[in-house]
Amino acid sequence: MSDLLNHTISVFLGFFAIMNPIASTAVFLGLTGAEEQVTRKQIAFRSVITAFFIISFFCLLGKGIFELLGITLPAIRISGGVLVFVIGFKMLNGEQSKVHHPEISENDGVKDEKLDIAISPLAIPILAGPGTIATAMNYSATGSYLEIAITMVSFTVLCGITYFSFVFGQRIIKIIGKNGMNVITRLMGFILIVIGTQLVIQGIHDVKGIF
Repeated sequence: MSDLLNHTISVFLGFFAIMNPIASTAVFLGLTGAEEQVTRKQIAFRSVITAFFIISFFCLLGKGIFELLGITLPAIRISGGVLVFVIGFKMLNGEQSKVHHPEISENDGVKDEKLDIAISPLAIPILAGPGTIATAMNYSATGSYLEIAITMVSFTVLCGITYFSFVFGQRIIKIIGKNGMNVITRLMGFILIVIGTQLVIQGIHDVKGIF
């Protein structure tokens, strides 16, 4: 039971760190700051729903796709771990990730285009980018129904947290402040470095087991 609880906490913290809802909320406000509250809620809901379906797809079918391509579980863990480590290292050193700070197009004047930002850049790559997909793949890679369920439930909870962070983002950012955001981002970066290192170690261990 304790192992299951520890795994669930690890999965949730991994997703929380890689998505970084605080940094994502800052981007969301930058993209939607001039919009009405109703429009912001629509964009927020569409973005988290899209991200949920993307991650669910890779949780359920990702392992089968990689097996079809001849990609092994250790390769998934090692490559995913390296990717997560690099993202975490940049966050820890205060570098602005292109995932959480994308270039914003100036051509956002039409209502449909404004809603489309829920898909890109919010859902992809901010919420369901390569790092999030790699994290989901690594935690559900064994194909166990329990691991897949834990991964999907954890991501669902985080999507709910992210939605409310988007909706009440102005209040949250005002309370935390710029310095608070920097501290949280660096803390999330450290957590990602640890998770990435652990995934690489597990992948190398699995390779030794094969040979």
